[in-house]
Amino acid sequence: MFAVVLLIGLLTIGWAYRAIRPPPPKICGSPGGPPITAPRIKLRDGRNLAYKEHGVPAQEFIEEFGLHILSFDKPGYGESDPHPKQTLKSLALDIEELVDQLELGSIFYVIGYSIGSHLVWGCLKYIPHRLAGVALLAPVINYWWQGLPPKLSTEAYYKQLPQDQWTVRVVHYIPWLTYLWNTQKWFPALSAVPGNPDIFSRQDLEIMSKKIGTQINKAHLFQQGEFESVHRTLLVGFGNWEFSPIDLQNPFPNNEVSVHLWQGDEDKLVDVELQRFIAKKLPWIQYHELPGAGHFFPYAVGMSQVIIKTLLFGKKQQNFDAELTEC
Repeated sequence: MFAVVLLIGLLTIGWAYRAIRPPPPKICGSPGGPPITAPRIKLRDGRNLAYKEHGVPAQEFIEEFGLHILSFDKPGYGESDPHPKQTLKSLALDIEELVDQLELGSIFYVIGYSIGSHLVWGCLKYIPHRLAGVALLAPVINYWWQGLPPKLSTEAYYKQLPQDQWTVRVVHYIPWLTYLWNTQKWFPALSAVPGNPDIFSRQDLEIMSKKIGTQINKAHLFQQGEFESVHRTLLVGFGNWEFSPIDLQNPFPNNEVSVHLWQGDEDKLVDVELQRFIAKKLPWIQYHELPGAGHFFPYAVGMSQVIIKTLLFGKKQQNFDAELTEC
């Protein structure tokens, strides 16, 4: 009887280990992995980083201001190799090395949207000397950042859907269960992945109905596996940060570089009250709150032009609403 019980126990442990252990990523270019179709650079640690350049002739607006725009796949997404030891610092250094290998100059602008803004906070912390200007668009907030008022942070946390509360709680407190939690079928996981309409504002739903942004190929985005893309982003974004943005000192004391933070006041994914607190604690960041806007405001017609003009030329707040109305 003891042997049977022991065998059952060992089998249970083996099943549990397999359940919590994510499968290995399908590396692009490896046997059985996705093909390599994008230009890539090899980073100093041997990883490959995929990127796309949008030259000056790409659009009239870009041509008007002589802009050269560079986008890239974060590690584990698209055709960039995964980085299991990914941190905010490593992401900032990836950006710096990409720019240097492509010989795009000593300084550059960075724009981060939603949870992608975590990379921008990393740039402000680790490579501020390389920045010509910064824009954070509806940057996702980690509820455990040091310096956030506990009451305000708790209130914002409980404004989320219960399934999202559980997802970020697991990621923060039990990170080794992240894969199992996001793949199990008993309870709903993160609502943003399937696009639950309950987490979007009226403006967001209008933008979605016009199919703005549907050109994104999700199958290609997650082709190396969801753990080293979506789950890794959650682990970095809602884990224990090496620093708190709230404690950042102004890296540009002579106002030689402008930093802008944009937030919709009807955003259901990022709490506007927390964003207002952060903006108040960091007065060197120019805060732009958009009345009636949700999380998808960067996709609104004409909004990208307003953001880029502001970043390049430092337009005044009183002009924003008028331009947005005209768009």
